[in-house]
Amino acid sequence: MGDDIRSIAVVGSGYVGTVVAACLAKVGHRVVGIEINQEKLALLKSGTAPFYEPGLDEVLEETVVAGSLRFSDDYDEALAESDIVFLCVDTPPSADGHPDMQNVEAAARSIGRALRGPAVLVTKSTVPVGSGHWLESVVQQEMDDDSAAVTVVSNPEFLREGEAVRDFLYPDRIVLGGDRQDAIDLVEAVYEQIITQEFPGGDPARRPIVVKTSRATAETVKYAANAFLATKISFINEMAAIAERVGADVADISTAIGLDHRIGSAFLRAGVGWGGSCFGKDLAALSSTAREYGYEPQILEAVRTVNDQQRQLVISKLQKHLRPLRGARITLLGLAFKPNTDDTRDAPAITIARSLAAKGAIVRAYDPMVKEVPGLPDLKTMADPYTALEGADAAVIVTEWPEFADLDFAVVAHGMRAGVVLDGRGLLDPKVVRSAGLVFEAIGKPDPSVNGNGW
Repeated sequence: MGDDIRSIAVVGSGYVGTVVAACLAKVGHRVVGIEINQEKLALLKSGTAPFYEPGLDEVLEETVVAGSLRFSDDYDEALAESDIVFLCVDTPPSADGHPDMQNVEAAARSIGRALRGPAVLVTKSTVPVGSGHWLESVVQQEMDDDSAAVTVVSNPEFLREGEAVRDFLYPDRIVLGGDRQDAIDLVEAVYEQIITQEFPGGDPARRPIVVKTSRATAETVKYAANAFLATKISFINEMAAIAERVGADVADISTAIGLDHRIGSAFLRAGVGWGGSCFGKDLAALSSTAREYGYEPQILEAVRTVNDQQRQLVISKLQKHLRPLRGARITLLGLAFKPNTDDTRDAPAITIARSLAAKGAIVRAYDPMVKEVPGLPDLKTMADPYTALEGADAAVIVTEWPEFADLDFAVVAHGMRAGVVLDGRGLLDPKVVRSAGLVFEAIGKPDPSVNGNGW
């Protein structure tokens, strides 16, 4: 690998594309990000991300000011000097579970019309297995020069919202899949500073492993990774359902089995289940692909079923304490699907809010980063958690924001009406909540009135 600075274009400036562009610029490349949405483009040009992601604004400001990163809506101008193009547009799910490829195709055609010579197209977008060959054809159809070759290399992203900058700069692994070794080598060279950790702030102890494989394998890796992580969450939630019935504590079960190095402790916290833009979409896409080839993915379907049940479990637990729910005042603490993001796509809180409203409950919410939810204009969000809890019959911890663990529950108890606290994330100390005179309920915890273990 060489250490040359590359001229790189990044198409799409959503969660993935903005992080990719900013971080590649940070490690020394010249990068232009392409964004056709004018409102987003104006923010990006000013060095500001159009969404909340810890640390990203600082990297954007640093690289935009330094001139190593700029943004444009002009494909011709952006690709004029770029022979490496990262494709980072969204692939939302369609009705049958397949990724909707309209945005990918539109971007590919724009790339083809703008390219003036051979190029490597790096797919960061999560696309169906086999898309690489199709993308090469789509781009080639639009190119003026029939002799100029476009080669697709699959480079799946493993960025966690809330940790995306760190995940890109300090990855566990970098997966590169393609049909041509020279193209794979070129993309590997783009990552040289990250592979060697030779950039300001790099950590030589965190050098990633580079996995080079076929394009079809690389395209499958992202789906497999997300499916397995979702499976771990649904598995521990099913254990939580069993634990409640036999008088066991799922938190202790998680600790004990997580100490087995073959299993590991990550993604073994019982609660209201997973959400976000990736797990559900990728499970659906992988299941749909399996059915195309005549295989019924029973485990993947069970993972989704268990996750859906967890959201309705919240309703059942509230009904146990508040009968009926019509007219009951319920406060949801947390709306984002996870902490350190403002993303509410497929968030458990949204499903729970809709279910409660359908049963006649009065729902309010507080989230440190989410102030309104598209599609739920009637959901009233409050300025702080104590105001949100004033007069509430029940509170539900839906997102594990650390500040919820630090609430003064004596103040909470004084302001609430019925005083039921349902911890949907295993965040709170039951003894602290109960000592304030509140009724405490959790997922996967035994009832102390039944077994007397004082959890």
